Amino acid sequence: MRTTLKFLPRNAAAYALLVFTALSAYPQDATTQETHGIVVANMDRSIKPGDDFYRYANGDWIKRTEIPPDSGYVAVDGWSNDKSNELTRKQTAGLIKEAVKANAPAGSNTRKIADFYRSFMDEAAIEAKGMAPLRPHLDAIAALRNKHDLARALGETLRSDVDPLNEANFHTPNLFGLWVAPGFNDPQRYTAYLLQGGIGMPDREYYLSDSSEMRDIRSKYQTHVATILKLAGFSDTDARAVHIVELEHAIAEKHVPVAEEQDISKANNTWTQADFAANASGFEWAEYFRGAGLSQQGSFTVWQPTAIAGESALVASIPLETWKDWLAFHLIDAYAAVLPKGFADERFAFFGKALSGKTDQLPRSQRGVSLINSPVDETGNSMLEGRGVLGNALGQMYARRYFSPETKAQVEAMVANIIAAFRRRIDALSWMDSATKAEAKAKLDTLYVGVGYPETWRDYSDYEVKADDIFGNLWRGGLFDYHRNVARLGHLVDRKEWVFAPQILDAMQLPLQNAINFPAANFQPPYFDAQAPAAVNYGAIGAVIGHEISHTFDTEGSAVDSTGRVRNWWKPADLEHFEAATAALVAQYDAYKPLPDLAVNGKQTLNENIADLAGISAAYDAYRASLAGKAAPVQNGLSGDQQFFLGFAQAWASKSSDAFLREQMMTDTHSPDQFRPVTVRNLDVWYAAFDVQSGDKLYLAPADRVCIW
Repeated sequence: MRTTLKFLPRNAAAYALLVFTALSAYPQDATTQETHGIVVANMDRSIKPGDDFYRYANGDWIKRTEIPPDSGYVAVDGWSNDKSNELTRKQTAGLIKEAVKANAPAGSNTRKIADFYRSFMDEAAIEAKGMAPLRPHLDAIAALRNKHDLARALGETLRSDVDPLNEANFHTPNLFGLWVAPGFNDPQRYTAYLLQGGIGMPDREYYLSDSSEMRDIRSKYQTHVATILKLAGFSDTDARAVHIVELEHAIAEKHVPVAEEQDISKANNTWTQADFAANASGFEWAEYFRGAGLSQQGSFTVWQPTAIAGESALVASIPLETWKDWLAFHLIDAYAAVLPKGFADERFAFFGKALSGKTDQLPRSQRGVSLINSPVDETGNSMLEGRGVLGNALGQMYARRYFSPETKAQVEAMVANIIAAFRRRIDALSWMDSATKAEAKAKLDTLYVGVGYPETWRDYSDYEVKADDIFGNLWRGGLFDYHRNVARLGHLVDRKEWVFAPQILDAMQLPLQNAINFPAANFQPPYFDAQAPAAVNYGAIGAVIGHEISHTFDTEGSAVDSTGRVRNWWKPADLEHFEAATAALVAQYDAYKPLPDLAVNGKQTLNENIADLAGISAAYDAYRASLAGKAAPVQNGLSGDQQFFLGFAQAWASKSSDAFLREQMMTDTHSPDQFRPVTVRNLDVWYAAFDVQSGDKLYLAPADRVCIW
């Protein structure tokens, strides 16, 4: 039965007051940092730096810091699960508050931001509408008659804007995912990449691991599936949930593990539309591509061919009714944050509490800020259907307000110094052939480094936002992004295009564009402080800059040349040396065990570990060069070199729940924070700075210290 509910908008003036009050409750004044440099109060000097450098730098901060109940993770910079720190949240909340007050012209970005926020904050309207916004979509799923209809429906759920090169833990509840990016073999034009998908939990191991923790999480996930279906009015929800989880278990068995996804040579598989029928039988691919609006796309790069083939076979073998239930569940679950409170609470109970160890949800006003700022739901998980909603529109306001030309110039000078350091390090490599060195330096010569904000802002004129339709705003936002990406297929690549909005506290290296994005939000304490000594800035933000630049030469970046084309530009002996060095780094990280039953996966985290090591090495060289032969100033009894390494370590201070840490270790390509500063044990200069001697726990004999770049 189709139900239609009429929504009567409340008085506009009263509504504006409601929204303004919610945002006013959000702290607006950024906390100033009193210490410009190393925070001595965070250190624990009772610990020898050579035994545990991370706790030596951060021990007292760890002792006095509690994980907030609305997060499974906390860091010295305020980072939470949504990668947006507390200072940036306050800043962006203030900008949204101004947008709500502005009464900007209809259709303007400012008005769209205000109306989107209004639509999320109107809880009464959301409760009154109930399931009505989803009803047409659920009715369409219920009406599917056969596998032909199913193939079309699965195509209609396809979404894009994922990046397996930077999100190796990529998963999507949609059967497959689409990535639009420069082609492996034609980097001048955008091509379509098809990726494995179909699971609701973070990674295949959540379905396949036999550990007691994973069995418990699977049981809770099945309960979550049943509860969501029950809230939506379905019958026989326990039986349906069993079948849905069994289906996802079967999908997970077909998935390629995280550690293997990073091998570009295995991902470079070009299939024409005709190839899909031959290579992945059991699925009506023509109808799927028709539903996805991709009938005219001649070929795709298939990232995980075995997974695509395996999932296709499941479409043929699994009963239609199970697939319909799976589609319905994931539709409801994906939009739980904008449905009546019971749905949002239930989604938080699983993804927030069970998976991440949180105890309290963020206040609704903060969730509204996050949805606009960097689309995440109340659990901190990305809402794929709303990815990128209005982040760039808000980012334009953010960059104008919070990123000065002076800061941009100062950071760009650091970037130039660190690139120059990389060039010198390449020249000094004794094991690398001159021809390979020339190719490596060509990558540096053509590298595009964007600092602060993009040169061209995204155009949102075709994205419709209504102040009384939060579900529609997210739905249209997903389609807006998807259509924008599909429209680029076959067109020339914009190497200067940004992935992140300026207010996102993160950075990204884009191998196929040979480009890096450093958003403005990174250039605040503790990573960057204009009043801090150069040693601290180079150790903190300088290491981040070096980290991203070094991705140009990790196991993925080293497979791509200066034009973005995937090809082997290494001499055989050079590649052999590189692989031996990376194997030693894998072994080093395999030995770290933060949980009694779970060690760091050195292979899975290899590229990020390479980047940490090469990044801190180049940042140190750049710092020393910046002194121009002068002695570094001593601060708080710490030499310049000591400040540099402590700046690096203090930027990684964090605490996490066991649940959050377990999820990270199983799905993330980064090592846990406590092991990232420990890579300094590979640098001779660190030993000299802190008088680390044989017998200290972190001591490595010179021959065992890994040096890659």
